[in-house]
Amino acid sequence: MKREMNLKRYFTLTIPAIILLLFTSSCVVQESAITGSKRAYAYSWDQEVQIGSEVDQEIIAEYGIFNDDGLDSYFTSMSTEILQNSHMRGADTEDRFKNTEFTFRILDSPVVNAFALPGGYVYVTRGLMAHMNNEAQIAVVIGHEIGHVAARHASQRGLQQMIGQVAVVGGAILGQELLGLPGETILNLSGQAAQLLFLRHSRDHERESDRLGVEYAAKTGFAAAEGAAFFTSLRRMSEQSGQSLPNILSTHPDPGEREEEIPRLAENWKEQGYEQNILNDDEYLNRINGLIYGENPRNGFAENGVYYHPDFEFLMSIPSGWHMINQPSQVIMVSSAEDAVIIFRLDPEASTARESIQNFLNANEITTNDQGDANNAGSFPAYQANFDIADGDNNLGVNVYALEYKDQVFRFINYTDQSQFQKYVSDFSSTTNSFNRLRDSRILNIKPVTLRIVTTDRRAQFSDLLPSTLPMSITAEELAILNQVYLDEIIEVGTRIKLPVQ
Repeated sequence: MKREMNLKRYFTLTIPAIILLLFTSSCVVQESAITGSKRAYAYSWDQEVQIGSEVDQEIIAEYGIFNDDGLDSYFTSMSTEILQNSHMRGADTEDRFKNTEFTFRILDSPVVNAFALPGGYVYVTRGLMAHMNNEAQIAVVIGHEIGHVAARHASQRGLQQMIGQVAVVGGAILGQELLGLPGETILNLSGQAAQLLFLRHSRDHERESDRLGVEYAAKTGFAAAEGAAFFTSLRRMSEQSGQSLPNILSTHPDPGEREEEIPRLAENWKEQGYEQNILNDDEYLNRINGLIYGENPRNGFAENGVYYHPDFEFLMSIPSGWHMINQPSQVIMVSSAEDAVIIFRLDPEASTARESIQNFLNANEITTNDQGDANNAGSFPAYQANFDIADGDNNLGVNVYALEYKDQVFRFINYTDQSQFQKYVSDFSSTTNSFNRLRDSRILNIKPVTLRIVTTDRRAQFSDLLPSTLPMSITAEELAILNQVYLDEIIEVGTRIKLPVQ
């Protein structure tokens, strides 16, 4: 949970807008930016731009922007250059596409990921940037995401999944607006059948974006075949985690398939006269020198059943056996049986704990006589309310608890099925009552792991070049994947490698 907190969430604002567009547009026939021919889409291009603009703000609130102006400018400059060689900027491209402004962002997430929103919004995570070794590799990824936008894949999928997805999204809205239940979780659970039904189409979109990504990178002069190395890393990460899925259940083509296909695609463009000489490995490594790697403990972390937040200077207990999800806008704790939830977030709209609770009750039209002052370990002013509320066919038992700390108000929303409330009330109270000031200097001064680019001074196996102890439970195999080498691979003198420093 970061200092820049926002109570607005992705599903509460953007999904209703998308539903409205679904019902008002049904389908739109427009020209493709790639082929120039007309085809049907779920949304008009103007609607796609609108959706992208609205969801972009929720993405920022959800993940946070990685604050490094130099790296951001570098990434945006490279992305803009690749964009100029895409179908979105072709000489014969319609003005509606050609004049669309693109936005490129680096998200503050350790997860290795990249994605795009309709209308020209492209994102990569700092986790993905850490795993790249040169500009050519990330150029293929950037091109791939621009390809999703140019091909209007979201609008194509929206047209095919319109009816099923409206029903799924409706459930997500209900949960999110009612009590802050993670809408994404509901969406994923209730949408499994629809996802399986359209997997083939999704993989075809990914393959098309792979082709476009190689094309755009090659036309910009990058050594596009290098993009295969990233998919090698993805395959190795899946193997290491033990979470690889059978290809039939994946929404993306198998990484091994892409490792082989990307060099072939790059060779085709070379045969058409595109030399593809740009690698810029030294420049890229210089740019990511000092990049935060892995989870940033300054944004909050769990240790031995306690959640610490160094920047906000507080701590609180996590109920035994509960799973914690640390997000930029909130902390979510879920019981081991997944039948009870604690949601903790900053309430910037309230100046007192009582005001926070009253605002919540009024906003949800809830009346309860079970409310009053509350206690906590730090003796901070606190207020809470208990009530039952209907959620569809179920009745929920809810405890809402707010406290004042360092001129800010924090609020817990704790809930479960009404029949289970007494079972979990001690877990709820043990967390809310444990909130206290953080005084441990070790934790207050904790620093994130960063990448240091070092030049090897001897010829040795990669494993022998690693420090004897690694920070934050990082493994030697993880570093080998990060550097796109193998532990027993011989590294020559003068090779630049990434090492973690804390």
